[in-house]
Amino acid sequence: MQEGSFIWSHLEKQHRTVGKWIDWVWLMVLLVAAVLLFSINLGGLPLRDWDEGTVAQVAREIWHAPAGSMRWLYPTLGGEPYHNKPPLMHLLIAWAYSLGGENELTTRLPGAILTATSVPLLYCIAREIFRQRWAAIYSALIYLTMLPVVRHGRLAMLDGAMVSFLMVMMLCVLRSRRDLRYCLGVGVSFGLICLTQGLLGVLLGAIAIVFLFWDTPRLLTCYYLWIAILIGILPVAAWYGAQLVEYGYTFAQIGLVNPSLGRIGSFVEGNPEPPWYYVIELLKYTWPWLLFLPQTVRLTWENRNLSWAKLVMAWSGVYLLVISFMITKVPWYLFPIYPSLALAFGIQLSDTENSPLLSSYPRAWVAGLAILAVAASAGSIYFSWGTTPKIDLQLIFAAVALTMTLAAILAERGDGQFLKILFWGSYISLLLLMKSNYWVWELSEAYPVKPVAAMIVRANPATRKIYTSFPYHRPSLDFYSDRTIIPASVGELEYYWHYNGQPYFLLHASAFNNLQLESMKLVDEAEGWKLVTKDTNRL
Repeated sequence: MQEGSFIWSHLEKQHRTVGKWIDWVWLMVLLVAAVLLFSINLGGLPLRDWDEGTVAQVAREIWHAPAGSMRWLYPTLGGEPYHNKPPLMHLLIAWAYSLGGENELTTRLPGAILTATSVPLLYCIAREIFRQRWAAIYSALIYLTMLPVVRHGRLAMLDGAMVSFLMVMMLCVLRSRRDLRYCLGVGVSFGLICLTQGLLGVLLGAIAIVFLFWDTPRLLTCYYLWIAILIGILPVAAWYGAQLVEYGYTFAQIGLVNPSLGRIGSFVEGNPEPPWYYVIELLKYTWPWLLFLPQTVRLTWENRNLSWAKLVMAWSGVYLLVISFMITKVPWYLFPIYPSLALAFGIQLSDTENSPLLSSYPRAWVAGLAILAVAASAGSIYFSWGTTPKIDLQLIFAAVALTMTLAAILAERGDGQFLKILFWGSYISLLLLMKSNYWVWELSEAYPVKPVAAMIVRANPATRKIYTSFPYHRPSLDFYSDRTIIPASVGELEYYWHYNGQPYFLLHASAFNNLQLESMKLVDEAEGWKLVTKDTNRL
């Protein structure tokens, strides 16, 4: 070997070692930052209705199930079979209950930690497809500072864990192009997605297949990949098979058709939201990063022959197209698309930073940042007025306003430091929001459940079912009261009153006054709600 080549080989190995060390430092920094943001004040607010209340109730019934009941395999909700989703996340929450008791922190912690790990995972994906380290850093930081990612990742829902497993699958897909041993990771992570979100995992698996068909079609002919996928879906098939054997046609209709295939439809089937619903959601909640969308779209299209552009287009395009035509539309269905957007924004910002600038950045960026600064300043002023100013919201909007103002000034001067200001300011603003009592703003849409649930627990009615005049079901109230609270109309309430031996009603003050029920006895009241039953002494 020539002396020069030996020296070059030694320097190259030394460079790779330093590079790996830097990557590990960034992974640890991102993980610590994510865990802090996703865990701070995690148990400070009550559980939200729908997903949180339902997941918590299923997990509680698994934890309280008697030994040998197989509740971990056949989960229940309110004592009835729960067919909606496989119980992977519910099992993790039940395990958290066994360690820390039943509370908001233990309910949300498993999903929050899993979602926090998706931040360094995105860095690994970006390092796999981008040459520049800063593109990977920017991608991870953009993903970390997206409001929907932080909010929904902290909630006791299935989507954060699903996206984390999706990240593992995509990372293994990318690495399997040069090392077939990663095919096993593809199969295992695909199985974990399906054990978390059911048949929705098929859609996410299809995205990976579309990417490979476009980028590396030879891998689709490799039997290692398909064997690995078969290994991954074996536990999923076993769970679905056990449900079919136990419940038969009921599970086939409710657990397979309704929650999965039944969500896909069109206008003729009565879609309650238009197909552009998710586009509007992206326009509402992805600021300030949405400012860079036009340049990002152009850069992605110009590089459509590169692997990173193919991944972003397949990931974002296929998923957004499918969910746009689902009958059921809720904001958190967008969760899996945010990592791909962060990758696209990250390479755009890195490319912009590395290109020589003779003047300021695009005027649209400066104008957008200035508009955000004005809007945030107006919000801060608005929440400082009144007899009881909301100091937390005032401070949060002030932090956003300061961030956008400084970023706009630096961008106007052509100073690339405006990106660092955006990252730091967005992170601090989100940290302030999560530390406050406003990050679950849906709680203000209806009456607070904890005082009402405490009243029910205090009364301890003998029945497990209580009928209420409230117009819709609130799973969080079921969880906190350890009862099933069933909405009922006036006619239904009158029927149950006459034909049930000892019914219990949860009535709002107006319904309490309007209902003409004989021998009504007031048990307790809280927050304008009254718990009533029959007075047997007056019958």
